[in-house]
Parts: sequence; structure tokens; C-alpha cells
Amino acid sequence: MRLYINIDHVATVRQARRTNEPDPVRAAVLAELGGADGITIHLREDRRHINDRDVRLLAETVRTGINFELAAADPVVDIAVALAPMQATLVPEKREEVTTEGGLNLASASVRDAVGASVRRLEAAGTRTSLFIDPERQALDHSAALGANAIELHTGEYANATGDAAKAAELTRLADAAAHGHALGLAIHAGHGLTYENVAPVAALPHVEELNIGHSVISRAVLVGLERAVREMKEIVVAAPGRVPQPGVWVPPIGF
Repeated sequence: MRLYINIDHVATVRQARRTNEPDPVRAAVLAELGGADGITIHLREDRRHINDRDVRLLAETVRTGINFELAAADPVVDIAVALAPMQATLVPEKREEVTTEGGLNLASASVRDAVGASVRRLEAAGTRTSLFIDPERQALDHSAALGANAIELHTGEYANATGDAAKAAELTRLADAAAHGHALGLAIHAGHGLTYENVAPVAALPHVEELNIGHSVISRAVLVGLERAVREMKEIVVAAPGRVPQPGVWVPPIGF
């Protein structure tokens, strides 16, 4: 199980004052020291948080690997192709949204055309490709047909579900999608809305090999520091897949 830490929220705090701190590049270093297996960044077309300077310096300094989230739009794909990060995840993007609200609409032929063209360009540059999708079979089938190496299952509906029955239903939906994607030969990642309290069941799902988590970890870091916040999340994730937590593994108390 790999844990990638999304540091967009560090850049969001910086942009609130239009200054030079906190620096997401320094945050990436601390995340790696805390045990992150990689760093996720989303270069939005409007540059609302991560900017071109961040991407360039992160490409030069991150030692684990970068998961570059981006829309299937030529201006940002051009940057990804030039930098050739280890992985690129194509995501839907709307200017008015606070955060990504759902998976790519691969039922749309025009979306498939744009995504397919971006996948081909990224793979030609030597970058592994992933598509951010809802846990639906049709979306998985389209992802495989488009030639992506991996998919990232949108876990937002699971995270937002209230009540045990609703949570269980969404977890079953994610498990079914992971199994179907694995059968298609896709690597299975997951992310969105995952927290210290709800991540363990997702981390325990068969076939899920990578999680992308940002907001919860950065929020915790405000209180305890980024290196510790990442370490605590990593311990929960690593302990989750069918293993009993070992002494010293931090487990969040009820109501954390």
C-alpha cells in the first residue's frame, strides 16, 4: 500500500495572502520524511493553488515520485509532458468548484477523445497514466479501453455517507469496482475525502494499492506538524489490510 500526500492545501494557504509561505516544496520534503511514498499535486488551469514554479521545483526535488493531477487540456498537458513526472492522473476540472467533485465523465465521447489523446501524449513522454473515475463498471471499461495504466476511484460518496448501512453500501461499491478494474488489468488507486477516521476500510480493500490523501493530513499538520501527521496516517494505512495494528501504531479515538 502506497500513501501519496496531496500538498495542494499548503499552496492554498499561501495563496490566501499572495505571499511565499507556507512553501509547498518544503512541505513535500517534510511529507517524505514522515513516510509518504509520493507527492500529489494538482496544477489547475486557473493556478488557484499549485503554480508553475511549484511544479518545476517539485520535479527537481521530490525523491519519491510525483503524481501530477491535471485536466485533459493541452496547456497543462504540455507542462506534464515536458516534465515527465512518474505518474499523471487525469481529472475533471471546473473553475467554480472548491475541490474535484466527481470522476471523469467517460460516457461522453468528447471527454473520451480528450482523455485518450492526453493519455497517449503522457505515455509517449514516459509517464504512467491514471484516470480519476467514479466506482462504476462502465467508467472502468472505458479506462481500460483508453489505455490507462491505472484508475483512481473517487471515494467522496463513501466519505460523505452517513449511517452504517450507507457506509457499507459505498464500501461494497468500491470493492466491486476495484475487483472489476483489477480483472481488466488496471492498477487500483483511491482517494477523495479520506480521513484518519474513515481510511482504514478503504485501505483494507483487496486490489487497492495506492491512496491519495491531502486535506485531512494538512488539517492535522496544523496541530501536530506535517511530518508527524503523515507518519500517523501512514501507520493507519499500513496496518489496515488484514493486519492487527502493532504496538505504537496510532489509532484515532472516537470523535477525533
